[in-house]
Amino acid sequence: MRAVVQRVSSAEVQVEGRMVGKIGGGLLVFLGVGKEDDEKDLKYLSEKIWGLRIFQDENGKMNLSLIDAGGELLIVSQFTLYGDVRKGKRPSFTDSAEPKIAEKFYEEFIKMSVDKGIKTEKGIFGAEMKVSLINDGPVTILLDSKKIF
Repeated sequence: MRAVVQRVSSAEVQVEGRMVGKIGGGLLVFLGVGKEDDEKDLKYLSEKIWGLRIFQDENGKMNLSLIDAGGELLIVSQFTLYGDVRKGKRPSFTDSAEPKIAEKFYEEFIKMSVDKGIKTEKGIFGAEMKVSLINDGPVTILLDSKKIF
């Protein structure tokens, strides 16, 4: 699994002009699922995201996690995180999971976040979405459950 994690002051996602998810301060997570991913990848990535110490403490240092800071979470599916452009200029998405599998992991990540007590919003899997955000910092982290980067 791959994620682009952005610390935000606010973020929202719209589908067909209708807002479907909106958060205040917290994390916007673009989540991609690969064809080789399993429950172990889901557990690793979710715990890594919840525990990232990228929020400022009382001394202004990035030392607090999303949970410590009481932040919110907006999760948006994005299969293009598996786009491979090493050959040519048109991305290949052969490493992306099939939609049914990807949606299962996406929904499970959302459920796990809610069960963890995190206020969690989401986009609509497979929909054409418009995402707006105010990146706080800016802070943007790339994660890969296979630890490729």
